[in-house]
Amino acid sequence: MSASIEVPAFSHPATTWHSIDWATNHRRVRELQVRIAKATREGRWRRARALQRMLTRSFSARVLAVKRVTENRGRRTAGVDGETWETPTSKWLAVIRLRCKGYKPRALRRMYIPKANGEMRPLGIPTMLDRAMQALHLLALEPVSETTADNHSYGFRPLRSTADAIEQVFVCLGRRSSAEWILEGDIKGCFDNISHDWLLNHVLMDKGILRKWLKAGFMESGNWQATESGTPQGGIISPVLANLALDGLERVLYDRFGQKSSKASYKTKVNYVRYADDFVVTGISKEILEEQVVPVVQSFMAERGLTLSASKTKVTHIEQGFDFLGQNVRKYDGKALIKPSSTNVKQFLASVRRFLNAHKTVPSWCVVNKLNPMIRGWSNFHRHVVSKEAFSYVDYRIWKMLWQWCKRRHANRRKRWVKMKYFRSMAARNWVFHGVKPNGKIVDLLYASDTSIKRHRKIVATANMFDPKGELYFEQRMSMLWSQRLEGRQKVVSLWRRQNRKCLWCDQGFNPETGWNIHHIVERHKGGSDKLDNLVLMHPNCHRQLHADTPYVVH
Repeated sequence: MSASIEVPAFSHPATTWHSIDWATNHRRVRELQVRIAKATREGRWRRARALQRMLTRSFSARVLAVKRVTENRGRRTAGVDGETWETPTSKWLAVIRLRCKGYKPRALRRMYIPKANGEMRPLGIPTMLDRAMQALHLLALEPVSETTADNHSYGFRPLRSTADAIEQVFVCLGRRSSAEWILEGDIKGCFDNISHDWLLNHVLMDKGILRKWLKAGFMESGNWQATESGTPQGGIISPVLANLALDGLERVLYDRFGQKSSKASYKTKVNYVRYADDFVVTGISKEILEEQVVPVVQSFMAERGLTLSASKTKVTHIEQGFDFLGQNVRKYDGKALIKPSSTNVKQFLASVRRFLNAHKTVPSWCVVNKLNPMIRGWSNFHRHVVSKEAFSYVDYRIWKMLWQWCKRRHANRRKRWVKMKYFRSMAARNWVFHGVKPNGKIVDLLYASDTSIKRHRKIVATANMFDPKGELYFEQRMSMLWSQRLEGRQKVVSLWRRQNRKCLWCDQGFNPETGWNIHHIVERHKGGSDKLDNLVLMHPNCHRQLHADTPYVVH
């Protein structure tokens, strides 16, 4: 017998946050987004603008915008006003406040985070109201950006990832007859230097709202600083604006050097792959890339106020190899292999060492709890390429660091005693680092080499999630990605499949941004069990709504 939830019939307009009919609002927004994408494909720009205005002024879009900014990982980070929306009442009031008329954004709160090269990356933190307004207009802008995007642009796009970009690079370079020269492109300060005039003239959205966002400025050390160019890193809509600015280069290159599989393209073998502001262009010779491709790229970037980074932009032969998105792509005796880059491996091990050096006295189970997500995340990122050797090396280095960490804690003890305290035998391994939690549960350290290598199935380059023809394809792809994400969590996977991969409350699929909760139909304090028949997988917001003062019936 399978568990089910009878969702209440919302016969009256919502008056509180927990009385919102999420399934209906998702459907209404989706219908308008599909119509916007269709108008964009047909070049009916006035029609697209009218539909965008209809969407951004609708109640359905406003509640979804507030829902998004109150569920993501940055929901507790306040802007310059110190405001966060954590209660149902504050969320409902935010829906009422979310109006375009009279809207004036606040300055961003500037903060800095470290980059991999030791430099600091500036982030602009908008207020909650500004984030919600950006999320609202993003609902209307994303159908346009997805319809006009370059086919082989993979950064900051729905259901596209670095693995798709790496797989496309392999497609362009993997054959013996493929191009042998690669232009590694990097845009200097992409987010900070995009021309405001270009965005205002070419982005299909409310120009007044966009101008206010671009000119809002930021607060640093108590002083207001103006912004004359660029989009703030940290805003919800900023990645899409950057993509819109960079889209079009693929078409320019193919117009100049021939479409893929055409005779002209076969002679030059020019292919283009981009992820965010990092891109590669392949070519049959070094001269074509340096003398013909680079000027075309520079001219394209100059129109948008951008320039190529001289230190990071270079032309490389495939037998020398190059690094792209944390991977090293190189041909060995004519065979293309993609491996984790040595730089990426060193950075990961350095992060492990920093943690151990900063936590020399914590219990061993705390170390396991911290390192396991780090190891799992890093190994899952590299599981689609030739990584077995790198995984074994990382396991060895982590073991050495942990052994030094253990010996330092017990300098007066024999090594055999230290080994017996912190390491145990499991299956074929004799040195498994472990810890015992206060409740007596033993937790073991993960091994990167236990991660299975699985070839990534690249997304269809022309697929558009706002095209009804691709509905089934994206449902299947989401199922594949979530099956990989939930690997090892058998109970969650069983619930997810039993519910047809959707939340039973709002009838929407799950995604990494919203996460999930497991709901007990008969609560545990009332004698409910943890068996599957008593469990339901739900979105966190839907779970809270179910437990609120809303009528519902559970079978």
